[in-house]
Amino acid sequence: MSKAELVEKIAAQAKLTKVDAERAVNAFINVVTSSLKGGDDVTLVGFGTFTTGDRAARQGRNPQTGKAITIPAKKVVKFKPGKALKDEVGG
Repeated sequence: MSKAELVEKIAAQAKLTKVDAERAVNAFINVVTSSLKGGDDVTLVGFGTFTTGDRAARQGRNPQTGKAITIPAKKVVKFKPGKALKDEVGG
C-alpha cells in the first residue's frame, strides 16, 4: 500500500477529508521519526513498538568484483509487532 492509498483509506474510515488525513499521516511520520532520532522508543499498545539499534561494522563482498569491503556500522530502525497485531494477521 502506498502513502496515497493509506491516506485515502484513513480519510474514508475516519470520515476526514483527504487533506486532513494526509496531515495526520505526515504528523505521525514526523513524530515517530523525531522520537527515534532523539533516542526514544515509540510504543503503540497492541500494534507494536518502533525502536532503534546499532548494527556493527562487518566484512562484505562487492558482488561485481568479488573484492572484500568493509560495511560501516550504522543505526537501524526496528519494529516489533504487538500481540493484537500478530493475532489479527495470524502470525
